[in-house]
Amino acid sequence: MTPDREELQEYRQKRSFDKTPEPRGGRARDRSGNRFVVQEHHARRLHWDLRLEHDGALASWALPRGFPESPDENRLAVHTEDHPLEYLTFEGDIPAGEYGAGSMTIWDQGTYEAEKFRDDKVVFRLDGDRVSGHFALFRTKGDDWMIHRMDPPADSGDPMPSSLTPMAATLSTLPPDQENWAFEIKWDGVRVVAYGEPGRLRLFGRNLREFTRQYPEIRPMMNDIGARRVVLDGELVAFDDSGKPSFQRLQPRIHLTSDADIRRQQRVSPVVYVIFDLLYLDGRSLLRLPYEERRRELSGLGLNGPNWQVPDYQRGDGDVLLDATSRQGLEGVVAKRLASRYQPGKRTRDWLKIKNVLSQEVVIGGWVPGQGRLSGRFGALLVGYHDDGALRFAGKVGTGFDDATRGLLQDHLDALRTDESPFTGRQPQKDAVFVQPELVCRVEFANWTETGTMRHPSFEGLIEDKPARDVVREKPAPPPPPEPEE
Repeated sequence: MTPDREELQEYRQKRSFDKTPEPRGGRARDRSGNRFVVQEHHARRLHWDLRLEHDGALASWALPRGFPESPDENRLAVHTEDHPLEYLTFEGDIPAGEYGAGSMTIWDQGTYEAEKFRDDKVVFRLDGDRVSGHFALFRTKGDDWMIHRMDPPADSGDPMPSSLTPMAATLSTLPPDQENWAFEIKWDGVRVVAYGEPGRLRLFGRNLREFTRQYPEIRPMMNDIGARRVVLDGELVAFDDSGKPSFQRLQPRIHLTSDADIRRQQRVSPVVYVIFDLLYLDGRSLLRLPYEERRRELSGLGLNGPNWQVPDYQRGDGDVLLDATSRQGLEGVVAKRLASRYQPGKRTRDWLKIKNVLSQEVVIGGWVPGQGRLSGRFGALLVGYHDDGALRFAGKVGTGFDDATRGLLQDHLDALRTDESPFTGRQPQKDAVFVQPELVCRVEFANWTETGTMRHPSFEGLIEDKPARDVVREKPAPPPPPEPEE
């Protein structure tokens, strides 16, 4: 690892010093220093550069996922060329087109003690402001390196959760004590919990299915997250040509598995991750904090990019926001008690959803054959909901489909065809074709009839993140009573 002291040849050959602000570096006279620096490097892909002063230069490794937090894991370390000592204090923007282009800031610095410094292994103790501990860098095969933590961190705090089911809202009307509630727009999308840590972002739906690969436009949010460890709650939303959330516009994205198809649909129907809650931050669980405190900390993260945002909420005046969403053709609002804690997987009256348009998740139990140009395909879906474990017939859905959606649905229906009706009690018409009740979709409708069927239902899209057995008829609950005055 001893560099060419005359030229730092590899370092200099990769850079044009008339274009980059990086130091050229002079000849080092003192070769006994023990300083280190860690730079957060927002290059083509975010990483952290660890540089150890050694023999008059800085031995350097890029850490794509930062430092390991415990001895239970090793993380990749990419050995790069030695850098001049002047890089210990370097911060700046390396211009596009230059080697290592991107923003570089000092993330940590301090001193280290080397126990071993060989060409294939370095064992050392760091003493910095943000990272301290006993580490080993070792070469595995070829030029591959790993970094290992040899001691646990002094205080790791709360463990980062790996599988949280999001909290749900209860269908209701506006609460009477609106000054004690926060009001948000109800987004018409797919609920997603995001787990972010250095160099890694994962997206999971309500049923804990991973969505990361399907939405590559959200991955650059790692640059905003940086070295933090966070768990976020939000909604993936696609917007129509008028700028309104469109669940139907999102539909083609949900089922894709081919990378080429994912890239193509990303261009046609990009999504935005609308973030409205923060559940974990850097070793602290925030689940028991009041909603207002969680939102305050969420706003402080500065998550604002081309495909992710943290919209504001409104304190009080929910009737005003509900009226505004109605005039704009939006679905409605969500009311969240300002003092409420986050209860994963629970549906409580601390969160309420107030809708402008009735909608319902339903189970597809069959179909009615189409006529004319729809001959050989379904004309309408036969749907239902569960009541005391039985699937009750809720009506026919014959509108809201385009040709692509009909084709996709027909493939699913054909694969699930069965001779037995899945419905208990009232049955659909005699020419019905039945399927195993596994598919869930969402419909909008005018109102419920006295017989328990939906009037004028329209198909909105398939639901991938809810088991059919959990689909029940949603009935508005009364809002909770006002909080007692102190």
